[in-house]
Amino acid sequence: MPIISYLVDLFLHLDKYLATIISQVGVWTYLPLFFVIFLETGFVITPFLPGDSLLFAAGTLAALDHSPLNIFVLYILLAVAAIAGDNANYWIGHEVGPRVFTEKIRFLKREYLTRAHEFYQTHGNMTIFLGRFIPIIRTFVPFVAGIGRMSYRRFITIDVFGGLVWTGLFTFGGYFFGNISFIKAHFSLVVVAIVVLSLMPAVYEFFHSRRKPAIAN
Repeated sequence: MPIISYLVDLFLHLDKYLATIISQVGVWTYLPLFFVIFLETGFVITPFLPGDSLLFAAGTLAALDHSPLNIFVLYILLAVAAIAGDNANYWIGHEVGPRVFTEKIRFLKREYLTRAHEFYQTHGNMTIFLGRFIPIIRTFVPFVAGIGRMSYRRFITIDVFGGLVWTGLFTFGGYFFGNISFIKAHFSLVVVAIVVLSLMPAVYEFFHSRRKPAIAN
C-alpha cells in the first residue's frame, strides 16, 4: 500500500518530483510529461492533474546546465500532447452527447444540447482560446464543444493556436525565469501566481461582456 500511495502522489504531483525523475530516467522524462499533459487536457475525469505548474517546472529544469531536456523538443512534445488531448476530449463529447442528452433524463435534456450548440456557434472561438488558460475549466471546454457540435474546423483552428500559446507561455516562462533565486525560493507562490494569471483573460472577458449592454444603452 505505501508503494501504491507513493505512485499515486507521484502521478498527481509530477511537477514537484520532476527534478528527481530527471535524475533517475534522464531523457525518458519526456514520456511521463507527455502522458500527464495529454490526460490533463484529454479526459473530463482528470482535471486535477498538474498543467500550468508542470509546464513551468519542466521549462525551468530544461534551462539547467547538462539537463537532458531540450526546451524546443519539450515545447513541441507538450504542445502536441495538449492539442491531442483536447481533440480526444472533443470527439468523446461529440460521440457521447447525442446518446446521453435525451428527454428520458431530467437533467440531460436534448434542449440543453441545442443550447450548447448555439452557444459554441456564437462564443466558441473565445471560449476555446480563453478556456485553455483556466485550470480545470480547460479540461471541460473541448468536451462541451464536442457535445455542442461546434464545427470541428473552427475548433481545431482555435485549439491549435491556443495550445501553442499556452504551452509556449509556461515552458519558455520557466526556461527564462524559473531559475531566478527569488522564484526558486518561493515556487509555491509562483504556482499560485501562474493560476491567477491564467484566470485573468477570462475575468477580463467576463467584465467586458457585462459592460457591453450598458455601453449600448
